[in-house]
Amino acid sequence: MNDDKTAGRAEASENGAPVLQSETLFKGGNEVIIRHQGADYRMKITRQGKLILNK
Repeated sequence: MNDDKTAGRAEASENGAPVLQSETLFKGGNEVIIRHQGADYRMKITRQGKLILNK
Protein backbone atom coordinates (compact mmCIF):
# COMPACT_ATOMS: atom_id res chain seq x y z
CA MET A 1 0.00 0.00 0.00
CA ASN A 2 1.37 3.40 -0.89
CA ASP A 3 -0.86 6.16 0.46
CA ASP A 4 0.04 9.63 1.71
CA LYS A 5 1.05 8.25 5.11
CA THR A 6 3.49 5.65 3.74
CA ALA A 7 4.83 7.47 0.68
CA GLY A 8 8.60 7.86 0.85
CA ARG A 9 8.99 5.45 3.75
CA ALA A 10 10.83 2.13 3.35
CA GLU A 11 9.00 -1.06 4.15
CA ALA A 12 10.53 -3.12 6.99
CA SER A 13 10.94 -6.87 7.32
CA GLU A 14 10.02 -8.84 10.43
CA ASN A 15 13.47 -8.17 11.92
CA GLY A 16 13.30 -4.46 11.08
CA ALA A 17 15.67 -4.56 8.08
CA PRO A 18 14.60 -2.30 5.20
CA VAL A 19 12.87 -4.04 2.27
CA LEU A 20 13.85 -2.70 -1.16
CA GLN A 21 12.02 -3.68 -4.33
CA SER A 22 14.37 -4.95 -7.04
CA GLU A 23 12.49 -2.86 -9.62
CA THR A 24 13.48 0.24 -7.65
CA LEU A 25 17.15 -0.79 -7.44
CA PHE A 26 17.55 -1.87 -11.05
CA LYS A 27 15.42 0.92 -12.61
CA GLY A 28 14.55 -1.18 -15.65
CA GLY A 29 18.09 -2.52 -16.14
CA ASN A 30 19.56 -5.87 -15.21
CA GLU A 31 22.70 -4.82 -13.33
CA VAL A 32 23.68 -2.53 -10.43
CA ILE A 33 26.95 -1.82 -8.67
CA ILE A 34 26.97 -1.89 -4.87
CA ARG A 35 29.93 -0.17 -3.23
CA HIS A 36 30.72 -1.63 0.20
CA GLN A 37 33.73 -0.54 2.26
CA GLY A 38 35.48 0.75 -0.86
CA ALA A 39 34.96 -2.42 -2.93
CA ASP A 40 32.52 -2.65 -5.84
CA TYR A 41 30.15 -5.58 -6.12
CA ARG A 42 28.02 -6.29 -9.20
CA MET A 43 24.47 -7.56 -8.75
CA LYS A 44 22.78 -8.93 -11.86
CA ILE A 45 19.39 -10.36 -12.74
CA THR A 46 19.91 -13.61 -14.66
CA ARG A 47 17.83 -14.75 -17.64
CA GLN A 48 15.98 -17.01 -15.19
CA GLY A 49 15.11 -13.99 -13.02
CA LYS A 50 17.47 -14.84 -10.15
CA LEU A 51 19.95 -12.47 -8.49
CA ILE A 52 23.72 -13.02 -8.64
CA LEU A 53 26.22 -10.96 -6.59
CA ASN A 54 29.88 -10.93 -7.71
CA LYS A 55 32.91 -9.02 -6.53
